[in-house]
Amino acid sequence: MVKNLLYRELVYKIQGIIFEVYKTLRAGFKELIYQNALEQELLQQNISFQREVALEIGYKGKKVGFYKPDLPKYFEVQLFNYLKATDYKLGLLVNFGCDVGVDIRRRILTLKKGGKF
Repeated sequence: MVKNLLYRELVYKIQGIIFEVYKTLRAGFKELIYQNALEQELLQQNISFQREVALEIGYKGKKVGFYKPDLPKYFEVQLFNYLKATDYKLGLLVNFGCDVGVDIRRRILTLKKGGKF
């Protein structure tokens, strides 16, 4: 196992929870079912989280609105926008509808000069 992965232990626990939910439910349900099951497992494991949080977006030091990510269509771009709008550096994209099992993609935000990724 790589020792210097970002949030290695926490991500390992969360991946275990994701696999437990998949092992129990398998593929084929709507997103809300998996969200509820994940929430139940996260609570049982005492892992703090917030669900579907609207993010305050600032522009040049002023609040310009709120952003609530909707991930189904352009999920990777939306995840990077979410990470960019928060202080989070890492996100997990989870797809319970894969033919070969659950798909977990680990994404880390690294900004180039000028705030672009």
